[in-house]
Amino acid sequence: MRVGIIGCGKIADGHAEQLRALDGVELVAACDREPLMVGQFMDRWPGMTGYTEVAAMLDAGRLDVVHVATPPDSHVALACAALDAGCHVFVEKPFALDAAGAREILDCAARNGRKACVNYLYNFESPALALQELVDRDRLGGIVHIETSYGYNLSGDYGIAVMGDPAHWVHRLPGKLFHNVIDHVLAKVVPFLEGPVEVHARAWRRRAASGSALVDAMPDELRFLLADAAGVTVSGMVSSHARPVAHAMTVRGTRDTVELDYAARTLVRSQRQEQPSALGRLFPAWVQSARFARGGLGNAAAFARSDFHYFQCMRVLLERFHAAIRGVGADPVPPAQILMVATLIDTIVAAVEPRP
Repeated sequence: MRVGIIGCGKIADGHAEQLRALDGVELVAACDREPLMVGQFMDRWPGMTGYTEVAAMLDAGRLDVVHVATPPDSHVALACAALDAGCHVFVEKPFALDAAGAREILDCAARNGRKACVNYLYNFESPALALQELVDRDRLGGIVHIETSYGYNLSGDYGIAVMGDPAHWVHRLPGKLFHNVIDHVLAKVVPFLEGPVEVHARAWRRRAASGSALVDAMPDELRFLLADAAGVTVSGMVSSHARPVAHAMTVRGTRDTVELDYAARTLVRSQRQEQPSALGRLFPAWVQSARFARGGLGNAAAFARSDFHYFQCMRVLLERFHAAIRGVGADPVPPAQILMVATLIDTIVAAVEPRP
């Protein structure tokens, strides 16, 4: 398959790295309206043709798949242009600015008989895949409650870019900072929810004022509670201040509970007290340490197989997406889930936006 990338910013390098590792895939084109960005991208990833106009790339590239790695306010127009040109599309998150835009892309894909996928890569991390296996085998029973947390470091490279530039595209998003990261939280829980979903949310700014009205209008703490029609509940936290920076989820079922750490790539069963009195409090710590040790050994084995790199989860997602294009697998992220995530983001943004 011949693949092109629109948008040559930082995340595009992750896409290129994983595309170059896939069998039967050739990265042949890159496009950015800034010529310098295209030139630098091709220096890092030689062997492709560069463009500064999307229409020119679509006309000349003879592409099968287009990756859209631009700011989200351009996703609908670019994804639909690629779909109308006969390409499948793989879109960075957020899939669109709102549910209406997400539906427009999905409808365009259906109309053209093409597939549209979004980069919900963390659903394909090793602990997430292990969780799905447990659910498929009914090891957890009915899902009762999910606790999910995601941290954002405003002192990191990306955080500094957002905080230091009032013109950064994150400030143009309806939900600002949270609109850019909450996909990572919601995409992991949506597979366990049935609509309609009730939403309660609160957001605020914990950091000191910077003096820039635009930057200071951006909250940095978010809490939300979801409840679906089947009685499954979700409590969520997105925090820029809690340390260590979290990326974790706990899934509580009627039979068992598991704890996922996406940063450490571990999934362990929550320990229960099975012996009476003080004796019962002696063993759980040792049992849990053994479970984490097994997880560490599994990660070491994956490292030895070269299956432990930073974007390993994106590679799994892209492998499944290309398999679905070839007709040998289901959509790795079903359209209904893409639309539910977009709808929940709309609801959360509306719940936390400033009021007079």
